[in-house]
Amino acid sequence: METSDNIANLNELYKNYNDRFVRLAKSYVMSKEIAEDIVMESFMCYWENRLQLAPGSNAPAYITTLIKNKCLNHLNRLHTQDEIKRQLTNLEVWEAKLQIATLEACNPKKLFSDEVHQIVNRTLESLPPKTCEVFVRSRYLEQSHKEIAECLGLSTKSIEYHITKTLKILRIALKDYFLPTH
Repeated sequence: METSDNIANLNELYKNYNDRFVRLAKSYVMSKEIAEDIVMESFMCYWENRLQLAPGSNAPAYITTLIKNKCLNHLNRLHTQDEIKRQLTNLEVWEAKLQIATLEACNPKKLFSDEVHQIVNRTLESLPPKTCEVFVRSRYLEQSHKEIAECLGLSTKSIEYHITKTLKILRIALKDYFLPTH
């Protein structure tokens, strides 16, 4: 019988206070649906904890305190979510500015120049030593075919062969850096 009395009391409490509680919660959370959920959760919390309350406790005051705390928790969650969104937006803006600054500071000619130098150096390192030496003397030391031939004890035809061979290999290695010819 005691349980049915408790249920009857809860029903009476619900009937007398539900609308007031919903208006109270809505004044905090600005949403009728959320306010109704908070009030329902507060009634359930009251029901689950009713036996731990002191006899003669003021049930409407207890439920009002539950509603207030649940509304505050809801608002704190919203504030935290807004703060996280704001920080993420700030991070995205910062990353975008960093990317723009990086692109503005980027010199494509220098990037390609560095890449080309690396490819040329790797290609020259892969050549036979004599071919590499002939090419370096010709292009970097700016020696004439005749000077290279005399220094290395080779014919000028041989020097032309090594340079032509190296240029052919370099054209293949650097094919992505040449504009197409039509």
